[in-house]
Amino acid sequence: MIGALVALALLPAQFVAMDRVDATVQQDMRYATRHNFVGRRIAGYREPVCILTRPAARALHRAQLRLRRDGYGLRVYDCYRPTRAVDQFARWAGNPADQRMKPEFYPHVDKSRAFALGYIAHRSGHSRGSTVDLTLVRLPARPPRAWDGRLRSCAARYRKRFRDGSLNMGTSYDCIDPRAHTFDRRIRGRAHRNRLRLRRAMEKAGFAPYDNEWWHFTLRGEPYPETYFNFPVARASLR
Repeated sequence: MIGALVALALLPAQFVAMDRVDATVQQDMRYATRHNFVGRRIAGYREPVCILTRPAARALHRAQLRLRRDGYGLRVYDCYRPTRAVDQFARWAGNPADQRMKPEFYPHVDKSRAFALGYIAHRSGHSRGSTVDLTLVRLPARPPRAWDGRLRSCAARYRKRFRDGSLNMGTSYDCIDPRAHTFDRRIRGRAHRNRLRLRRAMEKAGFAPYDNEWWHFTLRGEPYPETYFNFPVARASLR
């Protein structure tokens, strides 16, 4: 309880909207929409805005500058995540009757194994404010394509997956499948090179990768390594 009070007291000065640091980083905040593995807007996501700790936002800006020199840019899918959202994911994983999004997000995996396989956890680094999920786009980047409601396998070939305008990374974002592991041997050619390009840029900017998810990175030396926040994802939280 004391830790929660300390976290609330610190959050206004220590967190920032990413677009206040670098507005060129694209945002496609999936958990503020229905296009995610749960199939509904996630608890705590009041606005589609990327919020990070200031050190993480500055490091992401450095990664963006490095990539832009070669004609690439970043698109974020998730940034700070409230603990209430993590709790919702855990409830989803424990409900075997809810299979509505299986055709797209976990076509080859039993959702009951999501915890064991490392895709779902009772605590998430995102709630500490310095973890980000993201991908690459080619510049000049077009706005993210709106989801049309159709379910397409995240592990299918590039042209058969949902085409949101990002580069081919071998799977779609949030794909609960071994193919999402950064070094899965089935991912070759351009998709593999794209994964390595993203990984190199993020590592040089100070982020540590998570090998089970090519899109997931956490700032090394993050300011709140033991604190999990629960304020809503909204600009009003930062005032």
